[in-house]
Amino acid sequence: MNPPELIAQIPALRRYARALTGDAWAADDLVQDTLERACGKWRLWAVGTDLRAWLFTLMHNLHVSGVRQQLRRSAAFTPVDVDAAADELAAPDAAQDLALDLQRCLLQLPEEQRAVLLLVSLEDMSYEQVARITDTPIGTVMSRLSRARARLQALLDAPARGVASAPPSPHLKRLK
Repeated sequence: MNPPELIAQIPALRRYARALTGDAWAADDLVQDTLERACGKWRLWAVGTDLRAWLFTLMHNLHVSGVRQQLRRSAAFTPVDVDAAADELAAPDAAQDLALDLQRCLLQLPEEQRAVLLLVSLEDMSYEQVARITDTPIGTVMSRLSRARARLQALLDAPARGVASAPPSPHLKRLK
């Protein structure tokens, strides 16, 4: 394994990990674990194959394992519905509103759909590469991607409909 090739993949790994976990610290830990695993198992990488796909496969498998461990540990934990607690949360700055809304909506997608959507959209990977990384058939990748896009669009449109249906302020005048 050529160290410069490995180092060149770190920004893409960080970007995918950040979008996958939704947390900068957890993303950095996931990237660190992925690189550690890659260095420890470098003999398993076949020279001449796609290093990027191999690293993303390692990261995907580590993330799935971590999520499963968390679920086992927190079986008694009841998750809080973000939308139900929205009134209790402080409002973000207007500039960050769209980014936070997108992140909130991405985190509401099922894990399998979110992973496929991020790999195809954010990392610009082909369906074949995503199928190898997630160890699923191409048809399943395409189906998950379609459902993820539709669900994300519905989630992103939901707040906009609520805002649009609000009556106009009596203090605002329409300008021609």
